[in-house]
Order: sequence, then structure tokens, then C-alpha cells
Amino acid sequence: MGNTTSAMEWLADAAWDPVACARQWRRHQPDVALLPAGRRWDVVITPERLGFALLRAIGACRLRPGPVLFDTCARLTGFFVPPGATTGWFASGIRCAGAGAWIATPWPRPAPGRLRWLVLPDGTGALNDLATLEHLMHDTTTHDLTATHASERGR
Repeated sequence: MGNTTSAMEWLADAAWDPVACARQWRRHQPDVALLPAGRRWDVVITPERLGFALLRAIGACRLRPGPVLFDTCARLTGFFVPPGATTGWFASGIRCAGAGAWIATPWPRPAPGRLRWLVLPDGTGALNDLATLEHLMHDTTTHDLTATHASERGR
């Protein structure tokens, strides 16, 4: 439970009232908290297919990913990156949540539901590196486009 507790405290620290947020989660663990982006982290939001490809690429590079959320209904993944990192950053089909945005954030443990952690926060503040994500997005999408083009030529 220690890792879950430190992860919960790290997430709650982003709330306007961290003590109240942590208390709410302790009482009602399955609850989702609405937390402000831009304080402790920003979130890069990708379509499901790209998000899962990025996670595979991160693993293939033997990198340790930071927290990643998955919205099972919207089919979107959210990669937590350092605060301010997404300011002025644009990519087609990608959304960024920074200062002024809010992220629905579940209790940090594996659980069923609409919002699920693909990679749980570890409580240390470790985040995904935006430059690495950008590089892997480029490699992943280039590979997908090349593979699609090659398969179309083979028809």
C-alpha cells in the first residue's frame, strides 16, 4: 500500500487543496478527482492506437515510462509530462492539457472503470519526457505510414 499511498499523495499535491483531495481519496478510493493540469504536470493526449504504440516503443527502448492514463470510452491515452512542457507544442491529432485545463484522475491503482492507469504514478514525481515522446511519435507514425503505403502497393 505504501507505493499507492505515495502515488496518491503525489497526485493529490496537484489539487488546489491537496489535504482535502487526499482525504476524499482515502475515504472513497474508487473516486475520480478533477485535478488542474499545469501545476505538477501537463498531459499529452493521443488517440488510443498512437498511445499504445508509444508505450510499446518506450518499452522497446528500455525506457521507464511516467504515468499514462487511458480513457476506455473516448479511446484516448494521456501521457503525464513536466508542467509547461506542452506550452506552444502542437502536433496533428494530439491535444495538450496544461495550465487552465483539468484532468479527471482516478485513484492510483489498477482498477476497472472508464479511466484506467496504463502506467501508474510511482509517487516520486517521475514523468514522461516530451522530447522523447515527440521523437517516438515521429518514428511510430513514420513507420505506420510506411507500412500502410507498402501494404497498399502490394495489393
